Amino acid sequence: MPSTEAQSAESRTTEAQHRAYRPAIGYARVSTDEQAREGVSLDAQQSRIRAYCEAKDLELVEVLVDEGRSGKDLKRPALQDLLERCGRGEVAHVIVWKLDRLTRRTRHLLSLVEDLFLARKIELHSVSESLDTSTPHGRFVLTLFGGLAQMERELIGERTRSAMAHLRVNGLPTSHAPLGFRRNGSRHRMVPVPAELETVHRILDRWRAGGSYAGIARELNQEGVASKRGGRWHASTIRGIVQRRDWYAKHLNGS
Repeated sequence: MPSTEAQSAESRTTEAQHRAYRPAIGYARVSTDEQAREGVSLDAQQSRIRAYCEAKDLELVEVLVDEGRSGKDLKRPALQDLLERCGRGEVAHVIVWKLDRLTRRTRHLLSLVEDLFLARKIELHSVSESLDTSTPHGRFVLTLFGGLAQMERELIGERTRSAMAHLRVNGLPTSHAPLGFRRNGSRHRMVPVPAELETVHRILDRWRAGGSYAGIARELNQEGVASKRGGRWHASTIRGIVQRRDWYAKHLNGS
């Protein structure tokens, strides 16, 4: 009978092997308008992914499929499943027929590369584009993608700062109008929005009556009251309105 120490060592070995087991997952996608195009059918993609993994001696455990889905956003069931598995560290290799099967938007691809594949040390393979990030050339390409993502963020920040500076130089406000108001055509002054002001008064009245931020947000959501941007209410949004109550009093008295 094995000793307790031997059993413990065997258990640790099994756990380590389980943690180290990170197989290859394939991903295939076709949009409705691509169904009839030669070479992009789901069967063709899956066949090429399997052949690639066999040639590369990769253990392919599954090919996840999104059928009739556009590549313009990431909200696809199979892709979300793939990304969640990658995030949990369950995947070592992601195999696609072409990179545009993941997404057709460059910024989305750059984000996936930097925030997921590079961060989690996941190898990305594109069959038709001969991209294999387990090779020095492939790693260089992936790192280049990461550098492009960083440059894009910096350019966006630079454009934002430049736009803000332009507004300040011209005496224009640099923030959006709060709930209850909108900017007029010249942006120099705000004009009241009666329907939104009713919501402001209601929020402040409920708060003065002892309502919590979360409770007020929940009531508004349950009644289908739209927020400033048409989304859901949150406790932080209610808190911001309450903290601005003196500002509201001043501007409402002067309007």
